[in-house]
Amino acid sequence: MKEENTGKDAVYLLTSYGPLIGGAALQAVIQQVQQVADTDATVLLTGETGTGKEVFAQAIHELSLRRQHPMVKVNCAALPPQLIESELFGHEKGAFTGALQRRTGKFEQAHQSSIFLDEIGELPLDQQPKLLRVIQEKEIERIGGATIKTDVRVIAATNRILEDECQEGRFRYDLYYRLNVFPIHLPPLRERKADIPMLANYFLEKAAQHFSRPAVSISERSLEAMMQYHWPGNIRELQHLVERAVIIGQAPVIYVELPPPEKTRDTDSSPPITSLAEGERQLIIRVLKHCHGRIRGENGAAAILQIKPTTLEARMKKLGISRQHY
Repeated sequence: MKEENTGKDAVYLLTSYGPLIGGAALQAVIQQVQQVADTDATVLLTGETGTGKEVFAQAIHELSLRRQHPMVKVNCAALPPQLIESELFGHEKGAFTGALQRRTGKFEQAHQSSIFLDEIGELPLDQQPKLLRVIQEKEIERIGGATIKTDVRVIAATNRILEDECQEGRFRYDLYYRLNVFPIHLPPLRERKADIPMLANYFLEKAAQHFSRPAVSISERSLEAMMQYHWPGNIRELQHLVERAVIIGQAPVIYVELPPPEKTRDTDSSPPITSLAEGERQLIIRVLKHCHGRIRGENGAAAILQIKPTTLEARMKKLGISRQHY
């Protein structure tokens, strides 16, 4: 882990997952990371999809005293509901049908290290008290086994507003307060437009090297368009668009093709949005229709939404989206 000044008030903080590059908006976040990293405080990273929450979690881990051990990652949205307890806390042989041998859970694997609970807002309500107990008591209980003391630093992340989830009864207030000890909000890319050129050039250099392409530069016209674009997929979307441009572009100057603006829709043609969940539901259905129901693959709905297919499938199940809707 190292920090460098890249000029023009920009900071470059390198992690094993990649660099954190940005100006004033990011400097404030990096300062928070440095303040909390060498403590054992639980951290809650918030921000839209694609803002780099996993990279920031890795930065916190690598700046901590726990960096001698790898950080354990858990995508809460991708865990099958019936297996969540076993995945997180483990089980003994014979604890239930199919438990043919002892399984070490993620928390036990993260002993004397950090655990990153990504998409914590997707954890089912009935499993939340068990996580709360682990954080409060610093001990786990394997299914069918004894209680085990753990020394684990928790870093959680969500793109949801957990206060709203609590009010809607989908997330426990007591767990939220335990997770929200040190909140860090990652601003969306549209709020840090000044960082776009340096981020684009970093991804350009990285992609050219990865795909064995000659050194290239991004056209001024593309940079101007990128500064005007709203970036719904944030940094992840920027990276993917630059990589695509490197693959199909011609040296020495390449053009980054941005998605066309959405056409104005007749608001009477779709149900009114009455909640955050309903807005998400309508978006997923619209993208699925556009992809003719395809979830996986380069042109699938998951790729367009910039999330993992397993995450999309979990969200569809939770929101009651079935084949008949698209």
